[in-house]
Amino acid sequence: MDSISSGSSLQFLAKLLHDTQEEDDDDDHVPCSSVSTMTPASIGPVKKETSGTFQVKSENRKTIWNTEEVPEGAEFDDTWDPREQPEYQILFKQCVGTEDVFFGMSRKDPSTACCEDMVIKIKLPETKYSDIALDIQDKVLDLRTPQKKLLLHLPYRVDSKNGKARFLSEEETLEVTLRVSRMFDFINFL
Repeated sequence: MDSISSGSSLQFLAKLLHDTQEEDDDDDHVPCSSVSTMTPASIGPVKKETSGTFQVKSENRKTIWNTEEVPEGAEFDDTWDPREQPEYQILFKQCVGTEDVFFGMSRKDPSTACCEDMVIKIKLPETKYSDIALDIQDKVLDLRTPQKKLLLHLPYRVDSKNGKARFLSEEETLEVTLRVSRMFDFINFL
């Protein structure tokens, strides 16, 4: 039985390795091997090539892109504004008690997944408090002053209605504290 399966395996292998170019009656007798025509793309099922036409998925054919393709906060992008970006720092803050620190009774760890607040510290030298315009959306912080401009896409969704901002004039720093709003926070912070 092994000799039959081996014979049929050898015939199948010979058919697989048989080069179709050798059957052509060309005057060029360039030796070709089937190994050179084998590429990683030839492994697996044969993919059908699509023609050069694209399918329009939107109902309105006059639109250039779908709303799903535009990242959130892209309406704030202003690449032509010559003002420079200030230095900033994003820190995460969590409320811990003695039961967390000493006993480890809650499920909190030092990662950002267990943090409740996001603190953004923005250095604004030679800026007055009255010159600062701050707009906070769910995923975007937009800060404008006469000299500086910061458009910051936040790493987590925040509660834009309940934030705190304070300007530390001695340090020339604006400190914005925002509550992080994640899905399933009721599970993380019982």
